Amino acid sequence: MNDTTTTRRPTAVVAAVQLPGVDDAEHQASMAELGRLLETLGYEVVGQVSQRRQTLVTGTVLGEGKLTELAGYTGGSGELPDMAALVNRPKDKARQRREVLERDGDDADEGAPASTTEPRARLVAVDHDITPSQARNLERACDAEVLDRTGIIVEIFHRHARSREARLQVEIARLTYQVPRMRMSGRSTERQQGRGAGESQLELDRRKVRDRISQLRDELERIEQEQGTRRVRRADARRVALVGYTNAGKSSLMRALTGSEVYVADKLFATLDATVRALHPETTPRILVSDTVGFIKKLPHDLVASFRSTLDEAREASLLLFVVDAADPAFRSQLDVTRSVLSEIGAETIPSRLVLNKWDKVPPDLAATLTAEFPDAIALSAHSPEDVRRLHALLVEHFDDALLEVRVCVPYARGALVGEIRSSARVLDEECDEVGHQFHLRVEPAFAARLRAQLGEDNVR
Repeated sequence: MNDTTTTRRPTAVVAAVQLPGVDDAEHQASMAELGRLLETLGYEVVGQVSQRRQTLVTGTVLGEGKLTELAGYTGGSGELPDMAALVNRPKDKARQRREVLERDGDDADEGAPASTTEPRARLVAVDHDITPSQARNLERACDAEVLDRTGIIVEIFHRHARSREARLQVEIARLTYQVPRMRMSGRSTERQQGRGAGESQLELDRRKVRDRISQLRDELERIEQEQGTRRVRRADARRVALVGYTNAGKSSLMRALTGSEVYVADKLFATLDATVRALHPETTPRILVSDTVGFIKKLPHDLVASFRSTLDEAREASLLLFVVDAADPAFRSQLDVTRSVLSEIGAETIPSRLVLNKWDKVPPDLAATLTAEFPDAIALSAHSPEDVRRLHALLVEHFDDALLEVRVCVPYARGALVGEIRSSARVLDEECDEVGHQFHLRVEPAFAARLRAQLGEDNVR
């Protein structure tokens, strides 16, 4: 007899409140996206609990009826310890009607586990930013770990960070998220001999974390200064930044354009580091392509701040390529999110082009609609060599249109400039005479200005 063992992924349940101003499609898309975030963390989503309300319930996010339904997935009681008296208290008719609407309204979800034999969810994922007290109350009611949307995104970033810079950035955001959620440990409780002793220990623990954040920021600042120095050296270069929603295919396109072995995976936030490579086949002057961290709805502000140096690649680019998954019905709202974040970092005025990626997955009728809606967009598949060659040619043409045609005389005494000219400009003609090196060039305006400053107006015409 063969003894086979099946390894089951940990399970999770998604909870959300549909607030006023959020339509059904947007609400469902947000919950589905949270499910994908959980799958990236390795969880299997076993259910969803949703409720329409004017606001989140102050203590538990969901109303009593929905809280009980949520606890059905986790094996919890669905009640807080101090709620028992309220449950047994006589209820007036208005309160009874309100609870019936919350419990059995037209937004009721079906499919909660019918018996205790069903696998219980180990995690409750809330599609909102919730307070530490709301998280604690949900944990007590559901007897399961609780993470809000920000906590899930921070955890994914923590697992995917590879470079030293990315790890520092993520650790700062992670500790900043955890500080207000730290609780009195069992050890602290045991040490609580006098009044306030436990609280003092908790505050001491929080102070240690804040000190650690300060140390990490100092270290990150040193790395950012080094990164800034490298960016200054690339200031005159022609730079393209790939920007867009997470999992839109930016890294696949980066690999295709540059021939580099950048990390590619079909998961959210697979890339956290800004990778810079030269466009391949190379051009003169070179065109540098950078892959940036993907964006997502409700991207935590601490992460945006932590990844400031990474996002600088987008802010300092000469051209932005907005990469979207054209086969995703939600790509328009995702594009809005990308533009909003770029506006937040001051990159909204940089020239840009829209790239409708994954075009091979778009049905013909939808392709015709998108072509009419976005006539200037570049439709392609990052896995199609023909499409990539076409994009390569478009990039070269874009930058070549800005080149200036100049004649430069480099005196023999300034011969050190000859090598820089050959690597940074397109040489149309070159000869030597009794005065020096005579070049006929096509160059970037910034490089032409630098040559004039070094050689004088008479030698650069």
